[in-house]
Amino acid sequence: MAAPTMDRSSAAAPATPVQTLTISKALNMGLRAAMEANPKVIMMGEDIGKLGGVFRITDGLQKDFGEQRVLDTPLAESGIIGTAVGLAIRGYRPVCEIQFDGFIFPGFDQIVSQVAKLHYRTQGKIKMPIVIRVPFGGGIGAVEHHSESPESYFAHTAGLKVVSCSNPSDAYWMIQQAIDCDDPVLFFEPKRRYYEKGEVDTTAQPGPLFQSRVLRSGTDATLVAYGPMVRTSLDAANAAAEDGTSLEVIDLRTLSPLDLAPVFESVRRTGRLVVVSEAPSESSIASEIAAKVQQECFYSLQAPVLRVTGFDTPYPPSKLEEEFLPDLDRVLHAVDRSLAW
Repeated sequence: MAAPTMDRSSAAAPATPVQTLTISKALNMGLRAAMEANPKVIMMGEDIGKLGGVFRITDGLQKDFGEQRVLDTPLAESGIIGTAVGLAIRGYRPVCEIQFDGFIFPGFDQIVSQVAKLHYRTQGKIKMPIVIRVPFGGGIGAVEHHSESPESYFAHTAGLKVVSCSNPSDAYWMIQQAIDCDDPVLFFEPKRRYYEKGEVDTTAQPGPLFQSRVLRSGTDATLVAYGPMVRTSLDAANAAAEDGTSLEVIDLRTLSPLDLAPVFESVRRTGRLVVVSEAPSESSIASEIAAKVQQECFYSLQAPVLRVTGFDTPYPPSKLEEEFLPDLDRVLHAVDRSLAW
């Protein structure tokens, strides 16, 4: 189901249309705009009210919209998601915050058994316009359950939409588009990128939500990434350019449905693909991309599709996470292997 066209005419526009914002501030402004535009939008989560959330994404929203629209919930993810299901049935558009990625599993049954299936089960009579916000990934010096990458579980589940922003402009617009969508959306936010800055034009016309985007053109190989690894891939492309290697960088943005048309077009030109992701490689989104590119671009490939991912182990102690997470050197090493094939 396609996301409906947004109508933001009633939202209060900031004084300056183009601003330099962090991803966290852009998300906050996007949530605020959605709440101003539609009184049926409500926020739910642990410590999201007076505290403004662990990462302060909802800072100030309870103060301005009240405790009935920005709810501090008990520490019970299953209860948060289950309550959101009832609210959606009654015509609300709940936005649930999962405090950390690894905390989502107590609510997993509600998400995959109810949220994902009610629209289909009722032959379209019941819609599930629920957004589940998930700060995900490592790189903040935290332990397991605070640094997970569980996106593949949900991308595998029919009935769910899964997206991930990587920059402030997308954060601002994508969260509003996700809230406007009548399908349930898992919205993965790269927590270690929350405080990176970029320009946001609050008067721009955003592109479609479920669409990949070419961020940098190149001719020698293609890098595909999403969420926190987009910045790593762009840094790798900048470093490779100093040695005369031209890398094309594509931000997936949407993980379910996967929009691979720009990837296919790119690989048919470059002949090489490296997929970059923090998640373990086994049965992953990176695996799916590799399989589909091999299927659609077999005669264009000059080298096997390579994956640079987290390792197939539980997330390590924080002192070892830099060894676990893909970095610029690992990405460039994969590019060198592909070019040498």
